[in-house]
Amino acid sequence: MTEYLVGIDNGSQSTKVTIVDADGTVYATGKCPLRPNSTPRPGVVEHPDDDLWESIGAACREAMSRFDGDPRDIRGIGLCTIRFCRAMLRQDGTLASPVLSWMDSRVSRPYEDDDPDVAWVTTSSGYISVRMTGNFVDTAANYAGMWPLDIHTWQWLPEGEEFDSYGYPREKLFALVNPGDELGRVTAEASRHTGLPEGIPVYATSNDKAVEALGCGIRTEGDLLVSLGTYIAGMAVGTHVAEDATDFWTNYGSEPGVYLYESNGIRRGMWTVSWIADLLRTMAREDEPLDAVVRRLDTLAAEVPAGSDGLMVLLDWLAPTDHPYRKGAFLGFDGRQSGTHMYRAVLEAIALTMRLRVLEMEQELGTSFQQVVLSGGGSNSDLFMQIFADVWGIPAVRMEMNNAAGLGSVICAGVGSGVYSDFAHASRRLVKKGTEFVPNQQNIEVYRRMLALYERLHEGLDPVFRQSAEIFG
Repeated sequence: MTEYLVGIDNGSQSTKVTIVDADGTVYATGKCPLRPNSTPRPGVVEHPDDDLWESIGAACREAMSRFDGDPRDIRGIGLCTIRFCRAMLRQDGTLASPVLSWMDSRVSRPYEDDDPDVAWVTTSSGYISVRMTGNFVDTAANYAGMWPLDIHTWQWLPEGEEFDSYGYPREKLFALVNPGDELGRVTAEASRHTGLPEGIPVYATSNDKAVEALGCGIRTEGDLLVSLGTYIAGMAVGTHVAEDATDFWTNYGSEPGVYLYESNGIRRGMWTVSWIADLLRTMAREDEPLDAVVRRLDTLAAEVPAGSDGLMVLLDWLAPTDHPYRKGAFLGFDGRQSGTHMYRAVLEAIALTMRLRVLEMEQELGTSFQQVVLSGGGSNSDLFMQIFADVWGIPAVRMEMNNAAGLGSVICAGVGSGVYSDFAHASRRLVKKGTEFVPNQQNIEVYRRMLALYERLHEGLDPVFRQSAEIFG
């Protein structure tokens, strides 16, 4: 009998579902894009209607329609969803109002218990867990942020003044389990919606970044991942809470008792790459698919010299909350540059900015990373991979399977179902390195000197943008 596992990766832009065997061979996949967020007024960013559950259903149905194995041999399903969301549910587990995105300003404030229709308040993973299994159970590892959870014990804080400061009535919070624990089993209703077999166990994972790190083999101290997503961050793991860190923060990992250290990052990171590609497409052929535009720009930008002939980019298309006046900027035009230079300069800015952020984290951790693993859609670009290797001066590696969060979900399901004895066993069986990019020595010095400039960009431009914000907001 071939044993199969299902990984559900409900990300910020799409839901991806992967069905693999115990050795990681992919048997079927499905994907469904999420609809654009609803932003009816400033500070409000919501997932429209029931988009998360609808996209999971569509992606699961597509994967199951392509799966030619025996559904009875599926041992488990790993469930990973977007982090920092907030879902308000009725008594039966359906949505009382749209799910709040991680970009919604309300998720960073205490909960306001003012809607009598709300019987439960949970994360995106808790909501999907209810829809899948009928159980009001969630992974503890997706409760970073404004939740009354003790980061040391992974349990709810005891009721009292600190607990009350978060605003949640205790009776409206879910029961908690750890990554790899069973959430419940697929109900008949969920089976009709997803095409997944009724009765298959569903297993908890963690927050999406931690699951992605697990799927990239980031399990021991000294490993580093740069996640090239809508939010770009550098990530490492450890076994303790770094209480006083200033240049990184401690998140929950994808294994019980393991923590994920996350550097400061880039908001709207890969969104900016799509933005510049789309801008250049409108200057040429609007009907060309965006992924084709990116591939063409990658090819052309590979011929542009390192440093883009002096063009630099400040990546504040979405300003950080502590510096709300900041804006994005291109600096250094002198007539040599083309649209291709602009595209390459954005890629270089991402690599340079993340190098600065991770250097800060390295200093606080007292470590030095010898290799950088890249995941996300940007890791499919040979040019982007090479730029990272050159900027960082160390090898850059991508995984064989580029859906890292899907693979991390599979690992959690495999451990929970007993297909693997533990997380280390699962990682050895499933996580496989792909291509390694070695630094180009000619480019290292150029980027080393550029790095010193990037350290000073905000210092020079913050006064300008403060005054600009007074005029333009």
